[in-house]
Amino acid sequence: MANVDQQTSEQPTAKQLRDIAEHSFGMETLREGQLEAMEAAVGGRDVLAVMPTGHGKSAVYQVPGMAMPGTAVVVSPLLALQRDQVEAINADLQAERAFAINSQVRATAERAAWEALENGEAKFIFLAPEQLAREETMARLAKQDISLFVVDEAHCISSWGHDFRPDYLTLTAVVKRLGHPPVIALTATASPQTRNEIVDRLGMRDPHTFVHSFDRPNLNLRVQRHHEERGKQDAVLDQLAELRGPGLLYAATRKDTEFYAAELAERGLRTDAYHAGRKASERKAIHERFHANEVDVVVATTAFGMGIDKPDVRFVVHADITDSLDSYYQEIGRAGRDGEPARAVLHYRSEDLGMQQFFVGGTPAEEDLAAVFEAVRDHSPIRAAGLREHTGLTPRKQTRVLNLLEHSGSIAVNRRGYRAVSSVSTEEAVEKALAESESRRLIDKSRIEMARGYAETDTCRRDWLLNYFGEETDGYCGNCDNCEEGSKAEAEAHEAAMPEGYEIQRPVMHREWGHGIVMGTQPDRITVLFDSVGYRDLALKAIEEDEGLLTYDGGGAA
Repeated sequence: MANVDQQTSEQPTAKQLRDIAEHSFGMETLREGQLEAMEAAVGGRDVLAVMPTGHGKSAVYQVPGMAMPGTAVVVSPLLALQRDQVEAINADLQAERAFAINSQVRATAERAAWEALENGEAKFIFLAPEQLAREETMARLAKQDISLFVVDEAHCISSWGHDFRPDYLTLTAVVKRLGHPPVIALTATASPQTRNEIVDRLGMRDPHTFVHSFDRPNLNLRVQRHHEERGKQDAVLDQLAELRGPGLLYAATRKDTEFYAAELAERGLRTDAYHAGRKASERKAIHERFHANEVDVVVATTAFGMGIDKPDVRFVVHADITDSLDSYYQEIGRAGRDGEPARAVLHYRSEDLGMQQFFVGGTPAEEDLAAVFEAVRDHSPIRAAGLREHTGLTPRKQTRVLNLLEHSGSIAVNRRGYRAVSSVSTEEAVEKALAESESRRLIDKSRIEMARGYAETDTCRRDWLLNYFGEETDGYCGNCDNCEEGSKAEAEAHEAAMPEGYEIQRPVMHREWGHGIVMGTQPDRITVLFDSVGYRDLALKAIEEDEGLLTYDGGGAA
């Protein structure tokens, strides 16, 4: 094994990075995009890497972390995932160079981690975002030589993301306080809007962005439509009894997970229900049993899955439609990571969309917006915990209000806390925050409609999914129910009828909705992702008849 202290005062070369990858981490070859991202990081550039699980996202920071002097700070949302990553790094290096500091670490282990960091032995420190909200933690970190600031599961910082975490909003101030070391943001799936928000919220500067193809050709995509809830439940149970696991069944509510788990157990399957209402020890035990193939089917809410890297999951079935294709693609991506055939099935009832519409955030109360803004203005700089003494709002409600005020430009946050922008009045702050809230509501609604489109389309489902993420396809995958029922000749005829001049990812400008990006095309319409209102389908006839309705961003009629 190569010396794990391979470092240089000069920028490491590509050869040195390859040597560390091979001799320290056992990677004889690097996958597409990995070396370029590593070179960008050691060269001082920020990096946004969107890579599927199993493609080697961790290598993007681990190799530079070993090549550079100092310690890499890694922000990871799940304590179990932190533990697994620490153990994997130390096993590869055959030395204790990675440490975790979190609420589950015993006091003696935490002291050892700080000592290793302060005496230069620690190359990687893993923390949850809430740890970085502690002044004591930040004060000690700020004194150290931090080589990289890594944000794992970076979609959590985006309100567009499928697992938004308010704690991640503090990371911009953390990066500034640490002197803005190169920031590496990693995620498995992120739509263009999510990627933009990650860059914005982390204050990333001219990041090197690598987006790996979202295509998972080994996944067979299917949708089964239903009219009655009971008929859908029976179909889900019948299907699960036939499919060979291990597999996952996602359901919308805790009650549903318990129902399906009990019914499947009656049919002889080894199963268990997983949701946030269960004890941490029970959830941990389910994870372990699933990995050990002691459970055939885990029936879960969205609480299950992040950080799960079980390669042989043979199916992911959804008993209910998700709130967005971001969520859906992340969840079905847990199947077939070994490259072998796997199945993704959505059981769809159009009435179920009503539940998702219900969860679209309502408009915040004007008095709450005013109260938070004025408290920040009168007591700034102030941290969120201290702010609650003046607002009386619950942590969740206050976080949402702060998020809206900050994102709409009325307050700012730094290492000392929140402060009001001096040129903004209370009335202006409320008005801007309400406009931001309405824009987000429209965007969330549009994402639900895109999920409906996936469920109801009679064209290639993979085509629909990949277009959603801004990736162009040939319109025929041969491995979804629609392609199997049709023919390649029909798909090619459909493709030939597609309008010209509307390439995927082409920037456009709408008279009312402003800037957008073409995300998909059909013979009679295009789908555009607008910054202000989300996804919209535009009929080509309407565009042609209304001159100036849609133009190319930069001039010229679309």
